[in-house]
This record gives sequence, C-alpha cells and structure tokens, in this order.
Amino acid sequence: MKYLIVPKNIVTNNSEDLILSNHAVEITDERISAIYDLKSFDKENYEGEIYYYPDLTLIPGFVQTHIHLCQTLFRGLADDLQLLDWLQYRIFPYENAHDKNSLRASVKVGINELLRGGTTCILDMGTLRHQEAIFEELINSGIRAFAGNCLIDQNDLFPQFKSDTKEQIDYAYNLAKEFHNKENGRIKFGFAPRFVLSCSEELLKESFNMKKDFVGSVYHTHSSENKNEIAEVRKRFGKENIEYFHSINSIDDHSVFAHCIHTTKEEIGIMKESGLRVAHCPSSNLKLASGIADIPRYLKVGISVSLGADGAPCNNNLSAITEMRLAALIQKPIHGARSMDAKTVFKLATIEGAKALHLQNETGSIEIGKKADIVLINLNSPFNSFVDDEKSIYSDIVYSSKINNIHSVIVEGKWLVKDYQSLVYDEIEIVKEANSELKKLLKRV
Repeated sequence: MKYLIVPKNIVTNNSEDLILSNHAVEITDERISAIYDLKSFDKENYEGEIYYYPDLTLIPGFVQTHIHLCQTLFRGLADDLQLLDWLQYRIFPYENAHDKNSLRASVKVGINELLRGGTTCILDMGTLRHQEAIFEELINSGIRAFAGNCLIDQNDLFPQFKSDTKEQIDYAYNLAKEFHNKENGRIKFGFAPRFVLSCSEELLKESFNMKKDFVGSVYHTHSSENKNEIAEVRKRFGKENIEYFHSINSIDDHSVFAHCIHTTKEEIGIMKESGLRVAHCPSSNLKLASGIADIPRYLKVGISVSLGADGAPCNNNLSAITEMRLAALIQKPIHGARSMDAKTVFKLATIEGAKALHLQNETGSIEIGKKADIVLINLNSPFNSFVDDEKSIYSDIVYSSKINNIHSVIVEGKWLVKDYQSLVYDEIEIVKEANSELKKLLKRV
C-alpha cells in the first residue's frame, strides 16, 4: 500500500523544526517512505493514490503519557473532590464494579475520543481486573499504546478494591508475556502500580524488576500528586514520594511518573539523575485542586516532561489540545508570559511524549523511516488565526484549536479518522452501549 498526502503545510518536528510548504508525504505500508518537494516531483506519473488537502496542516500525532481508559464511563460522576476523597468515594468503588462488558464500553468511548482528538499513542493505566478486555480493544482500534493492569495489594481507602500480592504479580507477568510487543510492536505492556499508598514494597519492587524481562516496557505510576497523599507517605516511611521509590531501587529512565507536583530539591536531583519521565496532567491537577507542577524548572534542569489527560472523571475530557493550552497558560502568572511558549508545549505533546516512552525513533515527528502516525488539522477555521504565517502555526494549534479542528488521523499508515468521522467506531452505537453498561455498573456499586 502506497499513497501520497499533499497538505498546505507539514510541521515536521524534526531536529531542525522545519515547517514545509509545497511538499508531500509518501506513506508505504506503515511508514513514511518519502517527503517530496513538489517543485521537482512528477505527480502525473505517481503510482499510488494522492490525497490533496490544500487547506490542512499535517502534524505528528499526539502522544499522551498518562490515561485511564477504564474511567471514561465515570465522566461527570466524580466532580468537585480532592484526590483521596475522589478515590475513596467515587473511583475505587466504580472501578471495583467493572465487569468485562462495562470495561470494554469504557475503553471504546475513551479510544474514540482520543483518536478524534488527534492522539495516536497513549500510556494507559488499567484497572484491577479484566485487563484482557482493554488489550483486545486497543488491538482492534488501531491506536498505538502501552497498557497494564493496575496493581493494588493494599487499600485503606476502599478495602474491597485490592488483590493478593502474588496474584497481582503473576497476573501482570502473564499479561506481559501475552501482550507485550503485540501487533508488530504497536501494543506494549507497562507495569502499573497505582501509587505508594496502595502498594506494598514487595509489589512496587517486583513490578519494577519484572519490567526488565520485557525490553521496551515501562514502569508507570502516580507520585507526589496531593499534599495529603505526600503527608501520609512521609508518616509511613519517613520519606517523600520520589525519595521512597529511590530508596527501594524502583526508579529509572523507563519510569513514567504521573503528576510530580510537590517535589523537593533533593527529589528533583533524583529525577534528573535517574532519567525519570514526568507525565504532566494540568487539567486533572487543577480540577482535583492538587496544584501546579513546576514544569519550567524540570525542563530547565533537563527532566523529561510529556503530557496526559489522565482520566475522564478528573478532567473531564481526553483532549491533547486542551492539555497543551492549559500547560502553557497556568505557568505564565508564575514564571512570566514568555514561559512555556506554544512551540515548547507542542513538542511536549508529540516528540517529548515519544521520547518518554523511548519511541522517538518510531513516532513523534514526520521523518522518513518513522511510523506513519500523523494528523491532518484544519487551521483554516473562523476560530483560528487569520495570519498566514509559519510562525503562527504553533500558536494556532496550542491556543486556538479544539478537538473539532482534527480532520483525519492515521496510525501506522491506516486511516482511523477521516473527514472528521471515525472509521473505527459507530459513535451512536458506542454511546448507547456506554449508557447501558453504566446503568448496570451503578447497580453493582
């Protein structure tokens, strides 16, 4: 399969940050096989289909490094609560009530929203049971993903929602054997202990060590999100969150920690030295009143930062564009108007996300040889800039765009969204299924 896309502009995101006009991208099977300068290209004799989009801009697909697909059904059911109450009174009871059907329905509406919003790759934290349903839907959908069952073996907030330590370890290991590097590497396993307060030291260490048996896997958890959480960790262990992970040798450059809002100078040193990846979730951090992570400081010292929407009940959407806008805006009153400029934030949502997952040689930019994970976005709407200038493109995407600007989405050369329509899901059907399954789930709570 070979075809050509001819857009208005191409935001390459390459090392030179080139923005190309009058160029075309060729896709052969799942990869970008060529980028042609149309001034010297013979379109008349091209042996393949040509798609002309003179009003659209071609960009790399968004990479979100912290998602909870299992929670999409719970959107609007857990508002106006801080983290520990949110978990205790809403999320843990709801996740505990999932069966395979409700989980699958939640995952479908979540993936549909992500794809429609231009996200082509995610790192997902699953739930305690029925993780197979999540993997099956990730495979079917065509999205690129890391995922793993959520590991919990102690739970003072909601004791019904936990499992035996050995059972958790065995389940995760067997899932990794079955699903890691599935679909020619498009699907990978990520070991996902929930957070320090819900995991024994054994579970945290064993899940970290198991990762080493699966090349390319990651260790995915929450850390330093909420002041009450941090106070309890300090009370139990006499250490800060990241200091504790460091003390049990469970942190490295294949570790992705969501949030990292409240960190000490010593912890920042550990984060840099270990190569820890931070998944910044601005919407969630604001909605749960958790705080604002010092992202400019992390970037300045060389800590990896990428973006994630977190889960639908603490956001309440899964839009990478929303996360970019907020990531930029919330820092400006603190660090100045020039901090977190649009171009920097766009990179956090694309190539930096790919780097966080060690996929920078596969995705995150539009370059020959990389996977064809790309998005066509319409910046020619009444709600975008009217300045026809390359310099305005990053601003237009980050500050002006919405999910409905996303025209088409391609992952590994396959069109998953085209002309603003999903080619994967019947949206009427998945909404009907979600409504039905949520009603059943709430009766089980």
